[in-house]
This record gives sequence, C-alpha cells and structure tokens, in this order.
Amino acid sequence: MLYLLDANALINAHNGWFALNRVPEFWLWLLHHAEAGTVKMPAETYGEVEGGTDDLATWMKQAEHKKVIRLIEDANLEKVQLVLAKYGDDLTEDELITIGQDPFLVAAALGHPDRIVVTGEVSSPGKKRAKR
Repeated sequence: MLYLLDANALINAHNGWFALNRVPEFWLWLLHHAEAGTVKMPAETYGEVEGGTDDLATWMKQAEHKKVIRLIEDANLEKVQLVLAKYGDDLTEDELITIGQDPFLVAAALGHPDRIVVTGEVSSPGKKRAKR
C-alpha cells in the first residue's frame, strides 16, 4: 500500500500536535516510511509545503528529505485534466487557486487500487465546484 500525502497533512501536523521541535519522532517515523516506500508526496504537493517560509518548509527543502518523500514519477496530465473536469468545465483563476495542487495528488492515486490519499480535508459533496 502506498499512502500519498496531501500538503495539509504535514502542515496540520506541524502546526498542531506534531511540530518539528516538539515531536521529532513523528518526522523520523515519516522519513522511515518514506524510505520504505509506503508514504510519498507527488512533486506538486511537496512543493506546496516546501514553498513556505517556516521550519517545516526548511525541513522539506533538505535534499535527503526530498529524496525519500517525493514520489518519483511524472504527473499524468491526462488524469490531472480528468480530475479538473470533475470540478467544472470553466474554472476561474480564483477557483484554480482554491483547488491548488490537489488534482495532481488525486491523479497520482487514480487507477491505482494500492494507493490511498491522506488529507486533512473533509469532503463536502453538497458544495459545488472548487469548494468541495
């Protein structure tokens, strides 16, 4: 089984109970499972965390962490487009910003029954378009 992490899974962990300086064991556990190939992040969602300016972003920028956590495969752009189409046909720039890199995460799992997306988001099927 491969668990694909959304950016918010790490951001929420770091900003909540598992801050890098508070529970370093959590981050060692994450690296252990990433090295074992059971936890990964697509490059696009990795970049969302790495692009920050806090301690977590600094940690993510370390080459040894990036090497083991990032999923080493190119995004399947056809699957990304398929995911985006499920949001709506005519997404605005604001909606695309709200969606962020999530389509790349979903596309990385699409068609792979051995992959599970891990996110802190809660599905809202009653909402429309990018706010789901």
